[in-house]
Amino acid sequence: MSFDALAADIDRLYELPADEAAAQGRDRVEAAVAALDRGDVRVAQPGPDGTWTVNEWVKKALLLYFRIRPNEPIEVGPYTYFDKVPLKRLTPDDGVRVVPPAVARYGSFLEPGAVMMPSYVNIGAWVGAGTMVDTWATVGSCAQVGRDVHLSGGVGIGGVLEPPQASPVIIGDGAFLGSRAIVVEGAVIGPEAVLGANVVITASTPVIDVTGATPVEYRGEVPARSVVVPGTRVKSFPAGDYHLPCALIIGTRSASTDRKTTLNDALRSYGVSA
Repeated sequence: MSFDALAADIDRLYELPADEAAAQGRDRVEAAVAALDRGDVRVAQPGPDGTWTVNEWVKKALLLYFRIRPNEPIEVGPYTYFDKVPLKRLTPDDGVRVVPPAVARYGSFLEPGAVMMPSYVNIGAWVGAGTMVDTWATVGSCAQVGRDVHLSGGVGIGGVLEPPQASPVIIGDGAFLGSRAIVVEGAVIGPEAVLGANVVITASTPVIDVTGATPVEYRGEVPARSVVVPGTRVKSFPAGDYHLPCALIIGTRSASTDRKTTLNDALRSYGVSA
């Protein structure tokens, strides 16, 4: 399905003041967000070589959506909320398990087989089949979470909405994020990587591979199948030497075994808390 015409309309509307954009193209903005909600388009698209392309027009549509939507009551049982974005509507045909009081916002997409424990998925996010969003985990706006991922309790996946060209957080297929791990600022977690409890990955966090004779440093990414734990390293300041947080790659998951076995082996072999 081609969305070229819709993308062109969104690019044009984005340059207009909110009232003019609403008058000229409210239906086009609504159509773009509806396509996101159905999973027909994504904020970022994976390529065959593993790279990701940001669909800027989709993010512009989301920003327009916030500009032109009114703040209105949302009734949920005995509770009343006031927001610009309605809740996502799911039916048994969607094949998604949602445990109360989990919330997915309209404009997010969950593939069949995804599971939401009491958790939160924001607008523009994409969650793959077989992925578990565990209790009190949050998936921020536009984040792309792959298939067969486990986001453990309290994991925080940051949202990246502005600017339109900014890459969202990417979590590769088969990754495992331990309790209270945090990934923000468009960081990329490679397929089948394991993040131990409390690991924090930002765009500037040093991710240091300490498995070889000399350290190898990454920023804003965790390579595929890496096993990562929290760490610190010393940095000198005028007032003295202090330990700053980093992340340490201490091993890799074996590609020769299935994901579940490999994960269990990784946690045992490297003493990773999850």
